[in-house]
Amino acid sequence: MNPLARSVTGPQFPLPVLVGYRATGKTTVAGGLAGLLGCEHLDADEALEAESGCTIAQLIADRGEPAFRDAETKLLSRLLDCREAILATGGGVVLRLENRRLLRQAGRPVIWLTAPAAEIRRRLAADPTTASRRPALAGRDVLDEVEQALGDREPRYREVADVCFDTAAMSRDELVATIAAWLAARFPAPGASPPVRRDGP
Repeated sequence: MNPLARSVTGPQFPLPVLVGYRATGKTTVAGGLAGLLGCEHLDADEALEAESGCTIAQLIADRGEPAFRDAETKLLSRLLDCREAILATGGGVVLRLENRRLLRQAGRPVIWLTAPAAEIRRRLAADPTTASRRPALAGRDVLDEVEQALGDREPRYREVADVCFDTAAMSRDELVATIAAWLAARFPAPGASPPVRRDGP
């Protein structure tokens, strides 16, 4: 199935977009949630690498971070239109104002996944793809930049998010079930009582 193709199957509510820093579990949660809801899921970093024909680290090394961010923005606009798929975005997608505008205006729930800095460093150190999939972007070691990057990006994640979940606080299956319950409450079936609206995470 073409991941950009539309279908008429799947849940009858807007499928979410997952944002969050590196190694907070966006791809893992997207896959688990898609399995539970019976829909597709897309990973923006994987899609960008497929289109570029190289890893993100190689793309940045060859063309520079601005070119990478330009490609990321163009792809985000297209992937947000794939409404029959849950979307896991890249960790730095919120850095650009244009991307935050796209996320806010897409009409899809935006779920912010978090984890403590120490847990993120542990996950990064244990992941053999970190060097190629998650290059350091501030001229520092990828493990050393976690705290500063989290502090810099938190207001931007908060700006676009409808809700926030800590992925270190529960197992993947528990988290997936919790997110599914939140979605069901936010978008009740016709005839059900509407949920209490909340603004921001």
